[in-house]
Amino acid sequence: MRWADIRTIHPNQWLVIEALEAHTDGNRRVLDRIAVVDVCPDGSAAFSRYRELHRTHPGRELYFVHTSNADLEITEERWFGIRRNDAPHAPR
Repeated sequence: MRWADIRTIHPNQWLVIEALEAHTDGNRRVLDRIAVVDVCPDGSAAFSRYRELHRTHPGRELYFVHTSNADLEITEERWFGIRRNDAPHAPR
């Protein structure tokens, strides 16, 4: 689905979504095809569900969003250094 279709189906709701097809344009992540994973009662529940799914399925591209946003503004940030999960494997 596209974001416009999802906004029509789920007006004014918090969602956990997955990017099925996406690309990067500069430092912006553009989601071409999206699936709704879960509908949540509020932002806190959406964030909790996102964290739970992200821990279980770290390879999936998941986001929590509110459908009041006309456009999805997802900015990619580059991480430098060691991530906490990688610390035990870092060379000494």
